[in-house]
Amino acid sequence: MIREGDKVLLIDRRGKRYLVTVSNREFHTDLGIINLGELLNKSYGDTLTSHKGEEFKILKPDINDIIAKMKRGPQIVHPKDAGIIIAYAGISPGDTVIEAGVGSGALTIFLANIVGPAGKVISYEVREDFARIAQKNVELAGFSDRVTIKLKNIYEGIDEDYADHIVLDLPQPENVLPHAVEVLRPGGYFVAYTPCMNQVHRFFQALQEYRDHFYKPRVVEVLVREHEVKKECMRPKTTMLAHTGYITFLRKL
Repeated sequence: MIREGDKVLLIDRRGKRYLVTVSNREFHTDLGIINLGELLNKSYGDTLTSHKGEEFKILKPDINDIIAKMKRGPQIVHPKDAGIIIAYAGISPGDTVIEAGVGSGALTIFLANIVGPAGKVISYEVREDFARIAQKNVELAGFSDRVTIKLKNIYEGIDEDYADHIVLDLPQPENVLPHAVEVLRPGGYFVAYTPCMNQVHRFFQALQEYRDHFYKPRVVEVLVREHEVKKECMRPKTTMLAHTGYITFLRKL
């Protein structure tokens, strides 16, 4: 049953999504006014009707819904990239992940969802305005219990003495290598997300000094192309989500 304060996703007949918090107030849409108090004691999968007679399907939001509706500051790490970071690094429930370059907090939310209440995500950010946006988005997702956002430059050092994984969205991830060697557990992953090829090349040049500490570096790029499926024809869509960044994986020995 839905309770006051719950986050609820409403979907109208056009497929438009609305992320709302259940309370005794009105919510205005172009398809009519909804009394959010009527959500109380309903179940997910039920419908809610506006004053114009328009029906809205009630669903429990997942993290993709929250990220789609959250406040944006800088460019986010897309789900296609977040997914492969989590999969290739083997990030699991209970892990401690150190992150840097928080931005709007999208990757932070994906990581927090995976590590669960028994895990921790410790996020470094140098810009106070970005840290504020990310903190609000983490609270919106309900992950304040497992995420700590620190206003600090990770290039200057890592406060923690242990991490299962380190995940960076920074212009110069090579500056973190000397700190990662001391903190990252054997078998853990160092992951660097960089948009430009010259950044990857510069990183690999710096990595030569630490090559005895890491196993088999791997660089990947993720491209996503959706397809249109119709009765008469199935074909790729004319647009696709192509290059967003290069993702480098190193495993600590």
